[in-house]
Amino acid sequence: MKKIVLLLLLAVGLMACHRPLRVIEATSEVIMIDSTLDMIQDSAYLQHIAPLQAELEAALNAPIGYAPDALTVRKPECNILNWASDALLSMARQLSPNHVDIAVVNIGGMRTDWAAGDITRRHIFELMPFDNELVVLTMTGEDILKLCHIFVELGGEGVAGLRMKARNGQLISASIGGKPIAPTACYTVATSDYLSQGNDGMTPLAQHIDVWRSEEKIRDLYIQYVQQVKTVQAIVDGRMDIQ
Repeated sequence: MKKIVLLLLLAVGLMACHRPLRVIEATSEVIMIDSTLDMIQDSAYLQHIAPLQAELEAALNAPIGYAPDALTVRKPECNILNWASDALLSMARQLSPNHVDIAVVNIGGMRTDWAAGDITRRHIFELMPFDNELVVLTMTGEDILKLCHIFVELGGEGVAGLRMKARNGQLISASIGGKPIAPTACYTVATSDYLSQGNDGMTPLAQHIDVWRSEEKIRDLYIQYVQQVKTVQAIVDGRMDIQ
């Protein structure tokens, strides 16, 4: 026992005498990530993955649908936002065990325009490069009306199944299925798991009563939707009437 105590005292004494380490000098090197690195590529590795890369490129570039007109991103309403929200609502209704009333997508999630012509998987990946998944929220009409007020503040977002009108920063009307939104009623909202947390200013979405998770990536659902309908087309129909 005395021997153990002696060893402990010796260890404490050594620790007390040890000076704390401090940085006295640091060096660094900048390595540019650009074409200059091409000369040091692993040619054997590149040769090995070349067939897989060619297969992937072929799959990404193969037409899965056709857009007769260009689809562009702009506020308060645009054809590509309407297409994205309509597509999400359609796929949500196919997957959800319960009826889905509306869909909400954010303009910040639309990362490119589409020119008229063939639509490929690459187009979908460029439009929606994120791994966001489809969820269906159960919400009160009161919270959906709060969301509509936020849409007015934001200058517009993407919706399907919902129509609203605002003038000079004031919400005038909002309806679902052709009927005014009832504050005490419950509605179901298809959206992304990202927005369901109240992100991008859509805080009322985080106040949902219940949530159904599809575990399906929205990007994959868009690809399925294009394969189903073939023609990629949408118009500005006044659903987001903000002036």
